Amino acid sequence: MKQKFTVFDAINYLLFILITIVCIYPFYYVVIYSISNPELASKVVLLPKGFSLQTYKTLFSLNNIVGAFGISVARTFLGTALTVVCTSFLAYLVTKQEMFARKFVYRFFVITMYINAGLIPWYLTMRAYGLKDNFLLYILPTAVSAYYMILIKTYMESLPISMEESARIDGAGYFRIFRSIIFPLCKPIVATIAIYAAVAQWNNWTDNYFLVNDENLQTMQMILYNYINQAQNVANVSSQTMADTANAVKITPMAIKMCITVIATVPIMCVYPFLQKHFVKGIMMGAVKG
Repeated sequence: MKQKFTVFDAINYLLFILITIVCIYPFYYVVIYSISNPELASKVVLLPKGFSLQTYKTLFSLNNIVGAFGISVARTFLGTALTVVCTSFLAYLVTKQEMFARKFVYRFFVITMYINAGLIPWYLTMRAYGLKDNFLLYILPTAVSAYYMILIKTYMESLPISMEESARIDGAGYFRIFRSIIFPLCKPIVATIAIYAAVAQWNNWTDNYFLVNDENLQTMQMILYNYINQAQNVANVSSQTMADTANAVKITPMAIKMCITVIATVPIMCVYPFLQKHFVKGIMMGAVKG
């Protein structure tokens, strides 16, 4: 029997449609502003005004932007992979009752979530390990995360222990059990952690700011951060460069900021569709012990 469409349902649909529009429109506005003619972009409401990609061309023609994009992509992929593997194996180890000092190790990592030595000790430690002006700075310090470990550990404890016991009877060791049984069964929570880690890696720029002076190791986020602070200068340089060009488009600081927002946001958004199906299941099962 079909349910009747009530006034409450209509109000509900209308309310959620409005909420969706409110959430989506700001980013949509940034996108259409970035592809509009900078001189007309201030009039943008729903559609681009005078389609132009000149601002993007200007940004990508600046020094080191392509190399910095490669560094950001490399740190995102390598850093995420290292975080997922190391944190997952650590979480597996602390689920083993026979592990020596298991409770101490687990509590030690949990305490790090609440106690932070501060910026100066962090800087001195990274420099002492030789990570200054070193690409490993981007991936090694984030190899293990206490928060991710708790989520994965809780998820692993919800798995049937009988599968691991049968593998152990067949002679499998801890590494083999983790690689062949436990890790494949943890795809939902691993996908969730991968999203978190990838977003964190892609957006991070503070390590670059404090410890990297080598221009060849600059991340895209750091370079874009500098360009945002120098948007007026970039616009002036672009205007001078195109002064003698016919039909030249005048680049504005606001157009530069909008394009930088799109460049910094779109690549990481492309990761979500591939991992979204695991996200809700992973975070729910990893956060609540059943």
